[in-house]
Amino acid sequence: MTSQPNTGPDSAAQEMSPAEIQAVIDRILAKDTPAREPAQTAGAPASVLGKAQAISRRGEEHSSYDGDQQDLEERHALRRTAGLSTELEDVTEVEYRQLRLERVVLAGLWTEGTLADAENSLRELAALAETAGSEVLDGIVQRRTKPDPGTFLGSGKAQELKDIVMSTGADTVVVDAELAPSQRRSLEDIVKVKVIDRTALILDIFAQHAKSREGKAQVELAQLEYLLPRLRGWGDSMSRQAGGQVGGAGAGMGSRGPGETKIELDRRRIRTRMAKLRREIAAMKPARETKRANRRRNSVPSVAIAGYTNAGKSSLLNRLTDAGVLVENALFATLDPTVRKAETSDGLGYTLADTVGFVRSLPTQLVEAFRSTLEEVADADLILHIVDVSHPDPEGQIAAVRAVFSEVDARKVPEIIVLNKADAADPFVIERLKQREPRHIVVSARTGEGIPELLKAISDGIPRPSVKLELMIPYNRGDLLSKLHETDAEIISLDHEEAGTRAVVMVREGFAAELDSFISND
Repeated sequence: MTSQPNTGPDSAAQEMSPAEIQAVIDRILAKDTPAREPAQTAGAPASVLGKAQAISRRGEEHSSYDGDQQDLEERHALRRTAGLSTELEDVTEVEYRQLRLERVVLAGLWTEGTLADAENSLRELAALAETAGSEVLDGIVQRRTKPDPGTFLGSGKAQELKDIVMSTGADTVVVDAELAPSQRRSLEDIVKVKVIDRTALILDIFAQHAKSREGKAQVELAQLEYLLPRLRGWGDSMSRQAGGQVGGAGAGMGSRGPGETKIELDRRRIRTRMAKLRREIAAMKPARETKRANRRRNSVPSVAIAGYTNAGKSSLLNRLTDAGVLVENALFATLDPTVRKAETSDGLGYTLADTVGFVRSLPTQLVEAFRSTLEEVADADLILHIVDVSHPDPEGQIAAVRAVFSEVDARKVPEIIVLNKADAADPFVIERLKQREPRHIVVSARTGEGIPELLKAISDGIPRPSVKLELMIPYNRGDLLSKLHETDAEIISLDHEEAGTRAVVMVREGFAAELDSFISND
């Protein structure tokens, strides 16, 4: 009886040398071990890794003012799991890949400023990567006057980056800049894993966190604008042929070459989809403008809460209004604007609007797509500019936010600098910012420190009624007296007399015309 040769896995394992078997074991273990301290890379001035310092490490994130946080529970019900792998040895084997971050290595350039600035930028990139659901294994910063036009880092440093990727078992490289399509392809060809840039990472976070119909449309539009010049195809594959009928129609010889290729079809479909999304966003804009027009017509002052991402804007809104907005210790946790009604201590009503957070080098696609949302800031009567004073570079955050203010024409709106997270900040940093920003309030949304001072600053900063009237309101016009007690007027005194109620009030000009016939001449 002839025995059949063993062609199973045991036979394949027997044919492998001990060195090859050990290499396979090391590669598998590298994908399952947690992030470890990286070795200093030759030629790289600094190495950055681990939990991003841009995200606060405080264990207690919520206060009693944040409500039940059911939206946060829903978000945490489905989370990405670290340690999974795409099982691809060479990412160039596939044409289209989903942005699925798992175990990443960061890469950045130090072209200007100090080394501390470059490290802070890379730490922020680590915070973005962690927010997107990945595990940061290692990070390098290279000193260079300008990016290499071919591979961003240069061929030598790109090869060193490949060695780091192989030693850590990473499956993604995240670059702290916006890469040209050719730079991304060249770098992928060297490191043999997928490469994404800062813009793609931010877009991925926005895609995860968008909740409203308008927010999802804005994010999709920004993604398509980013994707359009970065489509990759396989030459003339799947191309339409011009066909023999063209020659018969008079086009003549030489007209039978490739027609519209697959990548051209994709680009046309993307442009068509972008045009549809722009129409949808434009159709949603009147609803938001109508709400603003109603507030303006009723002379309701508006206060916009703006600032860097993860500075504590939603926590502060919850503290001031009990809004119960989602609060998470992550970058870009909330994208959709939230408007809540509030009152000053003397009964004057105003609105508080929470807006999307900003970041350094905010992609222009997002600024354009979210322009209708950012108009809440430009149309406000007062801006509360929230600053995280526990961050390593609060001055850089202030500059980045004000750059976005300039893009949306909001620099002329009065601004109060709110130095948040004072309970976790260095007192020296707080004092430094107080000297730099004359109009400031030091608060802690978590502990409530400084909230009374902030409410007083809001009361003093919003437009107040400017027309003083002395009225005699008959007792059968209780509707007018009720309206005076609402948000349109500031009551100085009330006296109930035999003929009616004598009231001394401050009202806005539009409401003063309605009260003209009740002005007392005594």
